[in-house]
Amino acid sequence: MSKYGIQKSVELSYQDAVSKVKSELKEEGFGVLAEIDMKKTFKEKLDKDMNNYLILEACNPAFAFEGIGEESELGLLLPCNVIIFENDKQEIKVAAIDPEKALGMSENKKVNEIAQEIKSRLERVIESI
Repeated sequence: MSKYGIQKSVELSYQDAVSKVKSELKEEGFGVLAEIDMKKTFKEKLDKDMNNYLILEACNPAFAFEGIGEESELGLLLPCNVIIFENDKQEIKVAAIDPEKALGMSENKKVNEIAQEIKSRLERVIESI
């Protein structure tokens, strides 16, 4: 665990880690709505260099539908971000937001139950990498 979520170092190349994360997300019922290549974005917008860093906006449609049905504003906290990045030591890290923390603002018991299930699935994704 990290301050923000579930994280681990992996013994894979950056590209292999990206592929594996996408595959494992799919196995757990998540689709990737968007990919944000921060390295490319910072280079284009700021002419700044950085290590590989990819944000995947992952969504499990069934849980998103159920959660938004419970609380319309829940969309402010969606989707679940998953990151793959290379640190300064060239170590590859994968991490996912902790949905219990992210959705913890809700006092709705059903939303909290959904967050627990999503967390279990994201933990399995990270652990399987």
